[in-house]
Amino acid sequence: MRARIVAIGERMPAWVADGFAEYRKRLSRELPLELAEIKPPARGRDLKRAMAEEGEALIAAVPRDARVVALDGHGSTWSSEQLAEQLKRWRADGRDLAFLIGGPEGHADAVLQRADQRWSLGPLTLPHMLVRLIVAEQLYRAATILAGHPYHRA
Repeated sequence: MRARIVAIGERMPAWVADGFAEYRKRLSRELPLELAEIKPPARGRDLKRAMAEEGEALIAAVPRDARVVALDGHGSTWSSEQLAEQLKRWRADGRDLAFLIGGPEGHADAVLQRADQRWSLGPLTLPHMLVRLIVAEQLYRAATILAGHPYHRA
């Protein structure tokens, strides 16, 4: 099983890129992780049309037959232990995973309809670039919980 984060936006700040690279390296055996960045539509365009274009691009970047988890403020919140249980179920399912991170306006309806699950990182508003790093860290944390590794000390 492999995981892909598909995100609107390009060129992470160096500190985010470095952190993401670190967790990607740590996950390389337990859950190979890749990042697909989608160029946002040009500014000044019709908002609905821009969101629809973002949604189409996100869906197009999902690997075939992958389980889609949309990062969505209205989704389910999971503790780290609950995420580990999700990861255990996803592994048993055997499908690749795709975590979709939308643009500043959120996801298009088509993305939410395509999603198998919706995951909320909580009520805070987070910069979308930072969400990539948080998702990578939490996937690593979930993998270490399942492996009995002492990284998670809750």
